[in-house]
Amino acid sequence: MNRVSQFQFTTLRSRFTGELYFDDSTLHAAQKAIYATDASVYQEKPQAVALPRTVEDIRLLIEFAGNHKVTLIPRAAGTSLAGQVVGNGIVVDISKHFGKVLEINAEEKWVRVQPGVIRDDLNKHLAPYGLLFGPETSTASRAMIGGMIGNNSCGLHSITWGATRDHLLEVKALLSDGSETVFNNQSISDYTKNITQKQVRGREQGILAGMYGLISNPVDQELIKKHFPKPTVTRRNSGYSLDALVRNFENSNINLCNLIAGSEGTLCFVTEAKLALVDVPPAAVGVVCVHADSLAESLHANRVAMTFNPKASELVDRYIMDFTKNHNVYSQNRFFMQGDPAALLMVEFWGNTEAEVESQAASLISSLKAENLGYAYPLLFGDDANKAWEIRKAGLGLIRNLPGDTQPVNLIEDCAVAVEDLPAYIDELAALLEQHNLHASYYAHAGAGELHVEPMINLKTSEGKQQFRNVLADTAKLVKKYNGALSGEHGDGRLRGEFIPFMMGEEVYEMFRQVKRIWDPDGIFNANKIVDTPPMNEFLRYEQDKPQPEINTVFDFSRQDGMLRLAEKCSGSGDCRKTELTGGTMCPSYMATRRERDTTRARANILRQYLTPIKEKQKSITPKMVKEVLDLCLSCKGCKSECPSSVDIGKMKAEFTQQYYEIHGVPLRSKLIANFSKQMKLASIAPWAFNGVFGTPALRKIANKMVGFHPERTMPKLHSQTLKDWWLKRKSISKSQTADRKVYLFCDEFSNYNDVEVGKKAIELLEALGYQVIIPDHEESGRSYLSKGFVKEAQKLAVENVSLLRDKITYDTPLIGIEPSAILSFRDEYVDLVLENQRNDAEKISENALLFEEFIAREIDAKRIDKGVFTQKKQLIKLHGHCHQKALSTLTASKKAMSLPENYQVQLIPSGCCGMAGSFGYEEEHYAVSMQIGELVLFPTVRQQPDEVIIAASGTSCRHQIKDGTGRKALHPVEILWDALLK
Repeated sequence: MNRVSQFQFTTLRSRFTGELYFDDSTLHAAQKAIYATDASVYQEKPQAVALPRTVEDIRLLIEFAGNHKVTLIPRAAGTSLAGQVVGNGIVVDISKHFGKVLEINAEEKWVRVQPGVIRDDLNKHLAPYGLLFGPETSTASRAMIGGMIGNNSCGLHSITWGATRDHLLEVKALLSDGSETVFNNQSISDYTKNITQKQVRGREQGILAGMYGLISNPVDQELIKKHFPKPTVTRRNSGYSLDALVRNFENSNINLCNLIAGSEGTLCFVTEAKLALVDVPPAAVGVVCVHADSLAESLHANRVAMTFNPKASELVDRYIMDFTKNHNVYSQNRFFMQGDPAALLMVEFWGNTEAEVESQAASLISSLKAENLGYAYPLLFGDDANKAWEIRKAGLGLIRNLPGDTQPVNLIEDCAVAVEDLPAYIDELAALLEQHNLHASYYAHAGAGELHVEPMINLKTSEGKQQFRNVLADTAKLVKKYNGALSGEHGDGRLRGEFIPFMMGEEVYEMFRQVKRIWDPDGIFNANKIVDTPPMNEFLRYEQDKPQPEINTVFDFSRQDGMLRLAEKCSGSGDCRKTELTGGTMCPSYMATRRERDTTRARANILRQYLTPIKEKQKSITPKMVKEVLDLCLSCKGCKSECPSSVDIGKMKAEFTQQYYEIHGVPLRSKLIANFSKQMKLASIAPWAFNGVFGTPALRKIANKMVGFHPERTMPKLHSQTLKDWWLKRKSISKSQTADRKVYLFCDEFSNYNDVEVGKKAIELLEALGYQVIIPDHEESGRSYLSKGFVKEAQKLAVENVSLLRDKITYDTPLIGIEPSAILSFRDEYVDLVLENQRNDAEKISENALLFEEFIAREIDAKRIDKGVFTQKKQLIKLHGHCHQKALSTLTASKKAMSLPENYQVQLIPSGCCGMAGSFGYEEEHYAVSMQIGELVLFPTVRQQPDEVIIAASGTSCRHQIKDGTGRKALHPVEILWDALLK
């Protein structure tokens, strides 16, 4: 491919209505860096990144690519595992502007969509009609229809719903000459009539004629039948699907949609798709989780299960399950596991009633027991089943938690054989890997004859790079022996393309090259994928045999083997590309902007590339580029729990920012925000003056502008008295001083100066419940320092606080906090900030540092709180959870605590981050995104509530954001329970 000059790109930009990044400026260079990878092991920087806004923009790109001999790389969610969207061309990201559901025909059961529509979001649109789009990849929460067409995705219910190809009714596409056409199913007579009577022109006429000549030739038909996988291999995604066209032809039809599905964007540019829909499953869906003592046993159990016509049969091995044990989220999903199974086979049945499902399950279990297969068979329904499925879906991300440079690689994870051949194939594959001295994980689609087998290889070494190739070459021979498919659903890309001639023979491979020439003679669309690919072990993410020096950091990254390896844990699976419809917290800025650079993945990628040691002359990632990509990270901590690989961007952002300051200096505003506590202490000398300025709109706008805050953002008022002063003046007369049960209250800086009334009510409430409350000597939490990257200052506070509290805090005398972001610092950052000789003390405190609601919930469970002291009136409460609480704790405790009054009902608002995130929402350049985040779910939900409904939020920033965004006052759970006391 040619290199295109910046002048030529500048000319294109003058006509382009979308976003185009191509030059060497900080933002443009950062964009190209984060689009250099997908979810595969490949990395190659594109010449440009385009986010087209209209079909005409795409047409312009095609014209430009043709004129300048550069290739276009279509990209949706970027979750490809074989390097399909990596290359030295123009990456064309349709995920932001091509996400419309255009038409739903419920009667005929089809939908017409743009290619950027997310599969799970589409099904939320279809739910009122009782319909859904069936193919379901493990990435369905972010996988887009365009990418699913490109890869012919299928997923865990493929034995029931088939693959995307089976549902693709019609495609509207731009061809390589820029013309637009529609492909759908046609009879052979209509198809040939279009050609002979010249009802089509140009490139389309050449495509129709060329494809007809190829698939109508009896010799070619026989070659295709002979060399493609045998018919019982249902998952087949290698090369171009000429076998599907031959089957069409034998039934007197031609449907080129069958070719486009699985073509990886190499033939045309899809702009719309018409999809067939299926009915939603019946009311009862149950999953039998067969516990097996060995992988082989689980595969034989799968053989038995398939005779009962299940809707899905999926496997997870012990290797993956072990990574859930200490995971913040997935550890809770292990509730159904009994003992320590070597593998789980998850078999799903449907029925109109649970009794029907139980009957099917009982029959399966009886047969398994008769063959002595499995030792436990729990049957799960509803949310319990969903939690179990989440373990299976998170497999790729979970195994990225393996320490060290030897990591699971996407290599032979996509090979498929006939179901009846699967046990023997896996036996031989395991023996093959043993010969290579490799361990592997095994999971996924047992019912379809495909297991994702991921060997552990160190790609940072020359030996590993060669091993990478050797294992695929040997596996290809084994798959060919069973007449299987080298790719079942993930496609060839640049990983498996060069092995297609071996798998299918040179003659069939030449047909594939002919297909490419017929459709795209100039290589405009995704060149060097499927055919004419570079060597499969070139353009890897990692340079080989480079020293990996430890990076000096303030935070301790030893548990992650260093900051670089923490960044490298990102698998690229795109779990962070959630939308407000998907739910969850990660990543709030992406939910608002829908830009790749605002994902956790992009931030991990830019940090990985920046931290990777290479020759200085070749270093293309600058600190300013990293800063640009990290800019909209709210440090919500959602990635620490919701990312299966626990890639903690908040921690890395703080560390990077500290080091950036040391080189480039500290902005004045950052200093002011970081020293929030000192500012408040000074202002508390004359709180009336502070409140006068910030309580007067005109003066507030001037003051905000002076420090770089948005003029419309209001400021929290100062209380006339600090919480510590109030407590010191009253503790001598407190009735609770003789109480048997003693607790320590962490007087965080926000409660001490601004939310004093919440703090007072917390103390009074605890005393009323029979606890002696003590505010111990301690420093501020350091949250404001951490939020602005002053890690060294935060470290001093952490060291001092652990020293002051280590002899006081135990299970019986816990440290209770009102503000989640402050108290949870003990549970999160402090453990990695304190000195090495304080580590044990910090961990002990972290185990006994509790949110106020966590403490109340614990005491409820211990039956130490009398419900009789609370009102019995009915009250509905809508709860918005703090991000740090969601990431490091749970909202269950808040729900339980506020349900203490007998008739109080608590409902969770399905919101992610509120958008304030400490100072983020105040800063002028971030205000719009902050409010946009609030408008996704939180603000509309709050506005819909009647006045009598209480809005609850434990975070001071959350309550302030709700006030600014909706005008409603949200209450801390402390206030709600205090108000409910019978006084």
